[in-house]
Amino acid sequence: MAEVLAQRCFLSSCSGHASSSLSCAQRKSPAFVALRRGSFPGIEPLRSSFGSSGFRGRRLVAGAPRGKLLRGCLSSVPVQMTLSTGKSLKWWEKGLQANMKEIESAQDLVDSLLNAGDKLVIVDFFSSGCGGCRALHPKICQFAERNPNVLFLQINFEKLKSMCYSLHVHVLPFFRFYRGAHGRLGSFSCTNATIKKFKDALAKHSTDRCSLGPAKGLEESELLALAANKDLSFNYAKKPSLFPSSDDVAERARAGLNFPVPATLSDTQDSEDKAMATAGR
Repeated sequence: MAEVLAQRCFLSSCSGHASSSLSCAQRKSPAFVALRRGSFPGIEPLRSSFGSSGFRGRRLVAGAPRGKLLRGCLSSVPVQMTLSTGKSLKWWEKGLQANMKEIESAQDLVDSLLNAGDKLVIVDFFSSGCGGCRALHPKICQFAERNPNVLFLQINFEKLKSMCYSLHVHVLPFFRFYRGAHGRLGSFSCTNATIKKFKDALAKHSTDRCSLGPAKGLEESELLALAANKDLSFNYAKKPSLFPSSDDVAERARAGLNFPVPATLSDTQDSEDKAMATAGR
């Protein structure tokens, strides 16, 4: 459009009566005939933009003429147009609060839960193509605004599908509540129709409390599942236990090794009784 305006501009009538002010020679000029027919050079790329707007060589006036101009005088008005397009936000990016965060990886989820301390953490599993998730998102943002001390973690199922499978999340929208040393407090799925379930859980677990010990985060079985998932770059070493598990016992039995059998309370009591009987003699 800028090229068209630069080549011929747009003709505006000075007196407001274009049809009566133009001479026969001017009407028959190639530029005027082309403009009337809508076949002006460079106008074809603009037809798709205007669509059925009715513009086919009609007179356009850019700007208001000042003063009284001579009859039959034609003036050109230079026009400069700037087109700009902005990136539109996705629906799960709208209305976010300062206490809302999107999880990028399994390690990010584990670190966020451990660093939350005694703060209540709500993990929101959603999908970009889930209609129920999209309808519920504005209300979740409202809950986050009303509860600034609660941390909301968002997990996009489409981006972290393998991690969601390891955490046994198979229905959306899905929520998990975590807090301090208590670890996971509850998990459930809800929609707009069952939003009361979310409200009740938030009111129950958002009360002030003090946890004895560091934040627990995910269960050890979940951490092991994430570490075993080859699609995730997450490493976790199993914590040593004072008592061997059944798998460890079976593995050492196959290797021909035996665990030391700890003394039970009854064995200790029998030894003490024998010692007292011997001393009584």
